[in-house]
Amino acid sequence: MNQSEIEQLVSRYPLVQQLIQLQETCWFNPAVTDLKTALPDVGLDANDVKAASDRLSRFAPYLMQAFPDTRASQGIIESPLTPVSQLQQRLIAESGLAAIGTVYLKQDSHLPISGSIKARGGIYQVLTHAEKLALQAGLLKLSDDYSKLLSEECRALFARHRIAVGSTGNLGLSIGIMSAKLGFDVTVHMSADAREWKKRKLRAHGVTVVEYEQDYGVAVAQGRAAAESDPDCFFIDDENSKTLFLGYAVAGERLKAQFDEQGIVVDAEHPLFVYLPCGVGGGSGGVGFGLKLAFGDHVHCIFVEPTHSPAMLLGVHTGLHDEICVQDIGVDNKTAADGLAVGRPSGFVGRAMQRLIDGYYTISDEHMLRWLKALDSSEHIRVEPSAAAAAVYGPVVVSQHKDYLRSLDVDMDRLADCTHVIWATGGGMVPADEMGKYLA
Repeated sequence: MNQSEIEQLVSRYPLVQQLIQLQETCWFNPAVTDLKTALPDVGLDANDVKAASDRLSRFAPYLMQAFPDTRASQGIIESPLTPVSQLQQRLIAESGLAAIGTVYLKQDSHLPISGSIKARGGIYQVLTHAEKLALQAGLLKLSDDYSKLLSEECRALFARHRIAVGSTGNLGLSIGIMSAKLGFDVTVHMSADAREWKKRKLRAHGVTVVEYEQDYGVAVAQGRAAAESDPDCFFIDDENSKTLFLGYAVAGERLKAQFDEQGIVVDAEHPLFVYLPCGVGGGSGGVGFGLKLAFGDHVHCIFVEPTHSPAMLLGVHTGLHDEICVQDIGVDNKTAADGLAVGRPSGFVGRAMQRLIDGYYTISDEHMLRWLKALDSSEHIRVEPSAAAAAVYGPVVVSQHKDYLRSLDVDMDRLADCTHVIWATGGGMVPADEMGKYLA
């Protein structure tokens, strides 16, 4: 965009000026509506999510043997829901309110296999591809014990096929580790902001890592181009994959089960607010969709982005979606939150979820790192900056926006009846020395 085009955009959407100036910004979407009305936007429904859940159940026997750390959960890849009372007290003090409700941390940061939310969508997409190939080759039936995929015959089949993905880091880890374990020849195209330890870990698993000096968008484009010239290569498209989206969406029914186990009520009198760090939008959008299916209109999803990478907020607010990137308005897309360092949002997710996501806010790296340290000191839980640190402040953002709460018929004196879930999206595998740098 030239300066004149930027000025025209700002004139039409004044909030964009705050994004240009790297201000921490909050926007609650006036177009948000009920699930029934918005469901056609998504093009998927509860039956699609159930099919994804069933597929993951079929793979459970295989996962238990291939990854021993899933045995305790019977081969189901799931994370704990943890009350964070000490952090809750710090958030209350920050807000200046007497109460904000009960705060929980959903620790996708500690999911087995790859230690991030990408273990949901990324691993699910690889398993879906492997199932398809094995069924077509006559090596597997839906009624089989899927641990037979550990056989040399199946590994030989997968070794004849290639998988590629573009990633800032965590999606690459999930897809790389899972693909290599099955026997695929896998290549991860990684952007300049990807952490060195993630590249080392992938290479240790036998994954080919291709590095770029540019950002996430270039890594994806190059990965896609390389795969298009190879008929045996399956490219996993984080920007547009409905399969990835469904793998993430299964989280909704899982969280609902955890709420039921802990006796947590979600209804009109006890609304649920969930804070989801957002990069390209696949993980946050998929989880958000699953939550809507599980809890209906009583759950309110908020996306969180760095001030230097407000891609989804920019795309949805202007209605341009993937037709605009943060660089177009002069924002550099450089942030300590490498998993959120995305300049152009997923057009699929933005359009699918534009009437189901209640709001968006941005947070500075300095503020993000302060909350990373607060989570460590108050709860002794360590995560990446892009994981929970970005979203930790969410309960304060919501609790202080009286107009938004009023639109939900939530009076300030009823804040104590609210439940907040901060979605920790990664960090369980961060090396101790790297985490020490974040905390310092």
